[in-house]
Amino acid sequence: MMVAAHRGYKSAYPENTLLAFRKALEVGVDMLEFDLRLTRDKEVVVIHDATVQRTTSGAGEVRDFTLAELKSLDAGGWFAREFEGLKIPTLAELCELLREYPEVLCNVEIKPSPDAKETADLAVDVLNRYGYLPRCVFTCFDAEVLTHIHDTHGLKTQGFPGEKMSRFVFGEDGTYSKMWAIGVEMSLLTPELVARFQEQGLLVWSYCPDDEEGVRYSLECGVTGMTCNDPLPAMAVIGKKGTLI
Repeated sequence: MMVAAHRGYKSAYPENTLLAFRKALEVGVDMLEFDLRLTRDKEVVVIHDATVQRTTSGAGEVRDFTLAELKSLDAGGWFAREFEGLKIPTLAELCELLREYPEVLCNVEIKPSPDAKETADLAVDVLNRYGYLPRCVFTCFDAEVLTHIHDTHGLKTQGFPGEKMSRFVFGEDGTYSKMWAIGVEMSLLTPELVARFQEQGLLVWSYCPDDEEGVRYSLECGVTGMTCNDPLPAMAVIGKKGTLI
């Protein structure tokens, strides 16, 4: 059973910051999930939204900023005053943090955008330089981008049920055939759906079970991974060997 931290330890720290990732690593998660976008000067940065308004002191689209301009923004104060001064990290900075945790896996989400394929290609280059590709699975809600990652780079991908993705292709050689794993949100999760995807040869992970009830329901449905905003309930329920305490 794999427990992933969604945007780091998102429930207690500002999402997608090095602090949120470090705190998730310190509690012992198996995987970090994080979101990537591209700056105007083609730097890969870790941020969820297309714009900076929600999670920084600035305003505007991420792709319109240079890296230096993004680094001038505060990425922690929106969450709580004690976190003022945190910055949007680059993918390379996150890779440096992960040097101390060679066993931890990475769920690398490429956010849909006009330059998503370029973002994916540059992210692959960075992760390859660090030797991290074997520990990565790549995620995108845009089926065409997911297919690009699978077909161009031959890497493991995690997608979503067809109705949750854009440009999804149904059929034997369609988007499902490009996936190694599939993420199912809690509102859609049923034992029958999990079994159907597992019959297709996919690993099935739930998101985001953040309390004991959700964790136990995920386990009852048969998932083999959970992506959590708060990883502590999952880790309290699951033993080191994936058995219930």
